[in-house]
Amino acid sequence: MTQDAPGGRTTRSDEEQDVPPRPEARLEKAVYAAEQALIEFEIALETFRVEVENFSRLHHQKLGPMYARLDELDAQIAEAKASASGDPEDLRKAQEARAMVMPMPGVDELFHNWMDSDGLSPEAAAMLNDQPVRAPKRVRPSEEARKVYRELARKAHPDLAQEETERARREEFITRVNAAYALGDVGQLRELADEWAAGPVPEARLSESEELYARLEWLSQRKELLAAVAHELEESAIGAMLRMAPEDPDRLLEEIAEQLLAQVAERERELAGLVE
Repeated sequence: MTQDAPGGRTTRSDEEQDVPPRPEARLEKAVYAAEQALIEFEIALETFRVEVENFSRLHHQKLGPMYARLDELDAQIAEAKASASGDPEDLRKAQEARAMVMPMPGVDELFHNWMDSDGLSPEAAAMLNDQPVRAPKRVRPSEEARKVYRELARKAHPDLAQEETERARREEFITRVNAAYALGDVGQLRELADEWAAGPVPEARLSESEELYARLEWLSQRKELLAAVAHELEESAIGAMLRMAPEDPDRLLEEIAEQLLAQVAERERELAGLVE
């Protein structure tokens, strides 16, 4: 409570005097800021990873048959030239061109759910035969899916755990969140949000200075690791393509398809001239 002092001034009692901040308070603020920054970075990285993965699938689905057709035409052109000249060098080039048409090792494992017994996905076979093609999946999760995902990531991220058991629980949960986000499944994401809201809330625990310093170091190392992953994604062929048209990747695919179709027509004219 306040008391009158000489001269009409008021003073505060001992209980109301300013309390000096705890020594760990500044460290705790730094840890909290680092945690939030890391989570935001991981959210952005996961979103970009999903975009790259979906764009890669869409790229393969829409453009794969055109690339395959180009490889086949290149092989036929090289073989026609070698047949006409009989030159050993032309024969070697023809063999190399034909080898490019062969499936890559492990391609059946990479695309096992897209390929039939002839080595083509239903979408690829339809495109080569001028038949209707099933509409491809969206390149990106919807804005609603992004919103729910970000909310869940901020609340349940494993990096917020202070104990291994709690971290394990969060890692298992966030794995399911990431899987639903990759599919753009808003309904599943909302169910997971309800599940998290009904689950146990970990008790807050005051950290010692040594633990806070160790956590800051771990957060820094984690950020460096994620930065390397982000750099690898950005520098990949698909990542570079996405960065060329981040707001309209579908249009980019259409432009590439037009270029590939022009190249196919050019190769077909060249081959026709060689076999006449």
